[in-house]
Amino acid sequence: MRKLTAGLFLTLDGIAGSPNLWQETFDEDMGAELTRALSRTDTLLLGRTTYQEWAAYWPTATTDQDYARFINTTPKYVASTTLEQVAWGPYDSVQLIRGDLSQAVTDLKRQPGQDIAVQGSPTLVNALLQLGLLDELTLYVHNVVAYQGQRLFAEGSLRRLELLDCRASRSGVIMATYRPRPAPGA
Repeated sequence: MRKLTAGLFLTLDGIAGSPNLWQETFDEDMGAELTRALSRTDTLLLGRTTYQEWAAYWPTATTDQDYARFINTTPKYVASTTLEQVAWGPYDSVQLIRGDLSQAVTDLKRQPGQDIAVQGSPTLVNALLQLGLLDELTLYVHNVVAYQGQRLFAEGSLRRLELLDCRASRSGVIMATYRPRPAPGA
């Protein structure tokens, strides 16, 4: 079964939403880590907000062409309860997931291929963690306190995580990778 991973930029106070408002540091260490993670990925899973932001930008992006090519051509699935349809500019690489998220993601994980990566999408990441579907979570914890914004873990039940790897980038960003531990009694 394929592995479902997630990577999110996070503040010290747990804010994951709108990193463009608070993220200052993006150094070679982070770039290398992100490149490594994406090299194992052949499918992306996005929440509605991340999809809307990315679909408005990446299909016509004129910077970071290697990343744009990857984002634009990699198959993408968008989990949403409100969208009726999805499109990705001239690329035929996006499908909408509606209905039973657990079943849809389980079906995706059963398909042959490399890792499935959730990019951004804090609400979706939290839901996948609560459903027990997330296999690995990498947090890029930035040395900033935002005080306001969307928290990654806004609600849900207790979930314990096992630390798999932890490193600091030159700019002070902590790159920590976790694996969810089985729920008690599971």
